[in-house]
Amino acid sequence: MSEAASKSTINKEPQTPFIQIDKAAMERNIQKMAEVARSNQVQLRPHAKTHKLPGVAHQQLQAGAVGITVAKVSEAEVMAQHGITNIFIAYPLVTTDKLERAIRLSQQITLITAVDSLEGAERMNEAAGRSGHQLQVRLEIDTGLRRTGVLYDQAPELAARIHALEHLRLTGIYTFRGAIYKQKPTLDLQTAGEDEGHIMADLAARLRANGIPIVDVSVGSTPTGMYAASVEGVTEIRPGTYVYQDRMQARLGVCSLEDCAGSVWVTVVSRPSADLAVVDGGSKTFATDVQPNVEPLMLQGFGHIDGLDDAVLERLSEEHGMLRLGPNAQITNPQVGSRLRIIPNHICSTVNLHNKVYFHDGAAFEEMTVLGRGMLE
Repeated sequence: MSEAASKSTINKEPQTPFIQIDKAAMERNIQKMAEVARSNQVQLRPHAKTHKLPGVAHQQLQAGAVGITVAKVSEAEVMAQHGITNIFIAYPLVTTDKLERAIRLSQQITLITAVDSLEGAERMNEAAGRSGHQLQVRLEIDTGLRRTGVLYDQAPELAARIHALEHLRLTGIYTFRGAIYKQKPTLDLQTAGEDEGHIMADLAARLRANGIPIVDVSVGSTPTGMYAASVEGVTEIRPGTYVYQDRMQARLGVCSLEDCAGSVWVTVVSRPSADLAVVDGGSKTFATDVQPNVEPLMLQGFGHIDGLDDAVLERLSEEHGMLRLGPNAQITNPQVGSRLRIIPNHICSTVNLHNKVYFHDGAAFEEMTVLGRGMLE
């Protein structure tokens, strides 16, 4: 599907539940992060996991991004099909099919791949050798999230082994840690971001001293990016959520609720009691990966209900969202048929639940198919 064919303008409100994107707020968010990168003289390579839309990626590039980041080969293919020519797949590729697809893609665009193990690197090297091709690669470092990434102390030896492989060109290191410090979630974003930056810059210096020509030191998430970017030696930041923002980022202090361009509109379908309203959005509408009542955020419910300050989106079944109404919300007394706007805890995985999003400019709605949705392989 062409991008032009994936969108259309409508003059009435979409049927609920649907995701609305405030175009003006999104554009402000794009410009703000671009300025963070410019002022710190680092490159910006946004993660497209949030919007999954080539059109938004082009807006980020026009604002100054050098390329984009994705997690899967299929996402990279969608973006490349729609004119994005500089892509980093920040995820270890280890199966033959995915490696061969990445190699084909790298023959058409500038593609950077990722490894975090010798076995993975050897698989990639073998696949590239069969194609007579050399892949640009970055080594992922675990800086405390305990997800993918080689442990810091093991990185120099692994980097040397990868550097020696004929069909791989090791040009950088990268990490993703988020709002983590000393392996624990934190609200002290400056300390977390600066620490992440120093760890990676110091490691890059060690690797260069060992004769490995590390060029790219890529770090940073939406909450930590501006602080990691300030560390000398960091060359790139890869925030994603910032483009739409969400309740989690607002709670972290990264933005205000007014900066949240992405929200979900739902309709009240039942009022079984004074303190309960049921809406037509459940776990198939709202992401549940950012759970309520978890330190350090201690979010109440699965989203912020605009205009009902003491209402809590307390429970979700597949198609139902149960709102517990506090005294003020009971006075407001939303009726069956009322529409409510909810800012989800996590916008990225919420977007991936929806086939379409609706961009709103204050007048008309532009319906757009989420072309990268469900691209999991």
